[in-house]
Amino acid sequence: MALIFGMLASGQAQKPSTGNAAFDAELDGLLSHTIPLLSADDLKGQLDKFKIYDAREIHEYTISHLPNAIHAGYDQFDHSIFEGVKKDEPILLYCSVGYRSEKIGEKLQKMGFTKVYNLYGSIFEWVNKGYPVENFTNKNAKEVHTYDEKWSQWVTNPNIKKIW
Repeated sequence: MALIFGMLASGQAQKPSTGNAAFDAELDGLLSHTIPLLSADDLKGQLDKFKIYDAREIHEYTISHLPNAIHAGYDQFDHSIFEGVKKDEPILLYCSVGYRSEKIGEKLQKMGFTKVYNLYGSIFEWVNKGYPVENFTNKNAKEVHTYDEKWSQWVTNPNIKKIW
């Protein structure tokens, strides 16, 4: 199992699959594939190898986030949270489905960070796989902020409560 998916000849990142063709098609339409992608399955055993940042808004993050994730935000993105982070330290970004995290990843690359990755399918795919999320008190959570009713369709794990 490879840690990171390579780049295509076009310079775009290769992509893993969620196993849901409709979700993959939705992601293909949203993502520019400018940031290397990491699957939820590949990340699961390697959480400790990355500094993990959540590119959603604070109200989404407080409901649930990946273990040890740091809130980075999107609309209110503050690059100063990356002060002190080595430019070659592996950084993993995620949001709801991967669009916002890809855009923050592009900003980090422009800032000189060289090992920036985007979680394919982001927190939706993470919880679909049954992997744990935490709430604002770092306790196990069974909810995910799904942005709105339309985006909620992509969270298919029946054990996860969808909040928007």
